[in-house]
Amino acid sequence: MANLKEIKLQISSVKGTQKTTRAMKLVSQAKLKRAEELAKRSRVYAQKLDELVSEIAYEINQNKVGGSDSRFVQADLPVKTVDIICVTADKGLCGGFNVTTLKTTLKLIREYKDQRVAVRLRVVGRKAIDFLKYNGIEMVDEVIGLSASPDYKKAAEFIDVSLQDFAIGKTDRVVLIYNGFKNMLTQEQRVLQLLPVDISTIEERELKSSIEYEPEGHEELLNALLKKYVEYSMYYGLLDSLAAEHSARMQAMDNATKNASERVNELTVQYNKARQESITTELIEIISGVEALK
Repeated sequence: MANLKEIKLQISSVKGTQKTTRAMKLVSQAKLKRAEELAKRSRVYAQKLDELVSEIAYEINQNKVGGSDSRFVQADLPVKTVDIICVTADKGLCGGFNVTTLKTTLKLIREYKDQRVAVRLRVVGRKAIDFLKYNGIEMVDEVIGLSASPDYKKAAEFIDVSLQDFAIGKTDRVVLIYNGFKNMLTQEQRVLQLLPVDISTIEERELKSSIEYEPEGHEELLNALLKKYVEYSMYYGLLDSLAAEHSARMQAMDNATKNASERVNELTVQYNKARQESITTELIEIISGVEALK
C-alpha cells in the first residue's frame, strides 16, 4: 500500500483537477446559453429563407415545362465528384463530439469511393485537420478558428468556392457534415446535402409571401436565393455545431468532476486505512518494546 505522503499528494492532485473541470463546466454552460440563443434566432431566418426558395421553385415547376434549368436544383445529376465539408471543434475535452463527426465523414468517403466517385474534402476545425493529416488523408481546403467563432462573411467565403465549382460543373454534389445541437444533453449527427437542392418533392401549398414575380425573373431570383440559402446553411451549421460543442464539453466536464469526486473518496478511504495501519504498527512496536524491557 502507498505511504501516507503519496496518498495525500494524489488527493491534492485530484482535487486540483476537480476544480479545473468544475470551472470549465461553468464556462461551457455560460457559452452554451449564448450559442443556443444565437442558433435559435438564426434558425428562424433559415426557415423563412427555405419557405421563400420553396415557393419560387414550386411556381417554376408549375409554370415552366420541365421545371427549372438551374443546375442548383437538378437533383438527377450524374455524380462524379463530391465536395464533403467536415466541421469539428478547434479544441478537445468534449467527449466523443469530434470523433463522431470524423467517423461519419470517413464512412461517407468510403461509400463514395466504393461507387467510384471522386471526393474533395474541405475541413473546418483543428481537431479534424490534425487527425486527417496524421492519417495521411488529403484535404483540398482547411480553416482553423471558424468553428470556434462563426462569422457569416467568412462562412460565405468558405462555401462560395464549392458554389462556384458546382456551378461550372467541376463538382456534382456538396455535402455538409457536423454534430448539431438537439438539447442540453444530446448532440445529433447531421449529414446535409447542400447542392443540388432537391425541389422535386415540393407539394402545392398556399403562398405565404406577398411578393409578385415577373415571369422571366423566376430563374434569376431562384439562383440568387439558392446562393444565399447555401451560404446561410453553412453559417447556421457552424452555429449549430458550436452550441453542440459547448453542450458536449459541459457534459464531459460534469462527468470528469463527478469521477474526480469519486476518486477523492476512494483515496480518502485508502488514506484512512493506511493511517490506521500505521498507528496499529506503531502501537505494536511500543508494546513490544515495553515487553522487552520487563
